[in-house]
Amino acid sequence: MADQSARGPRCAALVGPYGAGKTVLLEALLFAAGATSRKGSMRERNTVGDASPVARERGMSTELNVAGCEFMGDRWTLLDCPGSIEFAQDVRNALPVVDFAVVVVDPDPAKAPLVAPLLKLLDDLGTPHAIFINKMDTPGAAVADVMAALGAASARPLVLRHLPIMQGEAVGGYVDLISQRAYRYRKGAQSDVVELTPDLAEEESAARQALLERLADFDDALLEQLLEDMVPDQKDIYRQLVANVAKDNIVPVMLGAAETQSGVFRLWKSLRHDAPGVVEVAVRRGVDPGKGPAAQVFKTVHARAGKLSHARALAGEVAEGATLGGERIAGLFHMLGQQQTKIARAAAGEVVALGRMEQAQTGERLTATGKSGPDAAWPAVLPPVYAVAIRAAKRDDEVKLSAALQRLVEEDPSYSVEHNADTHELVLRGQGEIHLAVAAQTLQAKYNVAVTTARPQVPYKETIRKAIEQHARHKKQSGGHGQFGDVKLEIGPRPRGAGFEFSERVVGGAVPRQFISSVETGVRETLARGPLGFPVVDVGVCLFDGQYHTVDSSDMAFRTAAGMAMREGMPKCEPVLLEPIGKVEIDAPAEFTSRVNQLVTGRRGQILGFDAKPGWSGWETVSAYIPEAEMHGLIVDLRSMTQGAGTYRYAFDHLQELTGREADQVVSQRAQAAAA
Repeated sequence: MADQSARGPRCAALVGPYGAGKTVLLEALLFAAGATSRKGSMRERNTVGDASPVARERGMSTELNVAGCEFMGDRWTLLDCPGSIEFAQDVRNALPVVDFAVVVVDPDPAKAPLVAPLLKLLDDLGTPHAIFINKMDTPGAAVADVMAALGAASARPLVLRHLPIMQGEAVGGYVDLISQRAYRYRKGAQSDVVELTPDLAEEESAARQALLERLADFDDALLEQLLEDMVPDQKDIYRQLVANVAKDNIVPVMLGAAETQSGVFRLWKSLRHDAPGVVEVAVRRGVDPGKGPAAQVFKTVHARAGKLSHARALAGEVAEGATLGGERIAGLFHMLGQQQTKIARAAAGEVVALGRMEQAQTGERLTATGKSGPDAAWPAVLPPVYAVAIRAAKRDDEVKLSAALQRLVEEDPSYSVEHNADTHELVLRGQGEIHLAVAAQTLQAKYNVAVTTARPQVPYKETIRKAIEQHARHKKQSGGHGQFGDVKLEIGPRPRGAGFEFSERVVGGAVPRQFISSVETGVRETLARGPLGFPVVDVGVCLFDGQYHTVDSSDMAFRTAAGMAMREGMPKCEPVLLEPIGKVEIDAPAEFTSRVNQLVTGRRGQILGFDAKPGWSGWETVSAYIPEAEMHGLIVDLRSMTQGAGTYRYAFDHLQELTGREADQVVSQRAQAAAA
């Protein structure tokens, strides 16, 4: 086996679908390592993970939790990552800096599709990982069925490390297929070694042979031994396993039940022997392990005491008071959930919280000479799939809200904020209903800003179909100089997407040159709200004639006359409503493609086609045009019909005429809103 002491401090992530039991497993691992004197409980809301008020109120992980500990003399940091797909950005930011990932799953084959995107991300990053099938004390848990389903979701071959021992309808223990020792679970304690019965020995022999054959796919010497019916040395098998796990060639699968502490000690032992060290991570991240210091920021948190930048030291030594990334480190901490322990320095491999690094951002690499942004291999920020219009409940909090939203986005880059110039709304975008609901709770609990949210308005536009000529005169006499402006305009439609164009062909000085720009200003002002109540686009206006008065004409008079002409003429031009249409690409397992098609057509969408998703076995991408008005809640329905696996990307594509009952409803609602 490899020398663990040479690997230095290591870091492992606990990842997996929502409800698989990652936070419970974190408690079990910390308890087994002696980092805590008793296991926390989700029911009692006293776990090391999920320690924020919002997480405890909701009873679910809403952010990444960091917990440092020691196991058998080795320094470890465990990153408990949220399982909900809506908080997946924390997972994407954590995985590039870890040595190893434990994918925690339910013993339910139906939930395997949820694991596929995570396994794909791990493979893309080259992060070694294992699968821990949790809750094996559940009656009816069938390891063979789960293995088959997970195997279909993984691009890397799965190798079963533990053969389950059945105890009634539940798994009561396992046989380690390398050491060939049998263990019986003991609730709340390490498993007992038990005798391998003849019936179980036969089954174990077949399972062990399958493991060896899979390892032999990557080693000719082992293959030759198997062909000659030779029994490989146990140490050689361990070496092969460790080497192929480190290269992400295979994915070992282990069994256990975190709630009862079953299989947890063996998982620790496997991590200790199988997980590589920080040198491999540094190489993957393009850092020279011989130089330093260098640290990669993977999580930003704004706490009461100030900003904390969670980072992994990839090279050299990080010390309090030193300059890193162009800033002085104001404090250096080890974390155990919300508990901070101040330290003076940290070696390569350690995960630390850097205090008050105001300029440091998630994904940046900090060195003694400066900092650099996320490298090309760093996972991209997830595109938004849900949005709400947000406003401060109290007008006096609007400035405060702006600052709080900026910090919210800094903590979780999968949030984004924009001001919609058409609807005059502040729009917060994110990964789903719960994601944005948590944002609202966080703004209140953490920043003391109460907010209200609503469905965002759709930025409808309008245009015209018919060209006309319109004359308007503004004449007013009220003592002294009067006001006089007279214009004749040609108003006509332009091609879709051509925008607005103003021109003139006045001859003979009918409208003096100095007033023509005022006419254009008056025209443009009316385009902000057309006869249907929406901004007007794709219109051409030409000033071709008019009259002026040498004394009473002015810029304001011609600006007013132009506005009159537009307001009087536009209703005669056959105005028509335009709705924004987006190009949507929906990704989902191929078995759900027919349902996705129904979802698209049910939202007035136009299917453009579908094809295999590049690099994703068994997945397809459906391309379609869907009106923006139909996008709200699409992700909710999509996840519901694809067991949570589906997602999409949206981008505005074009404006399209909307007529009939839908258009009448939109215009009526806008008129009612304007009158309110």
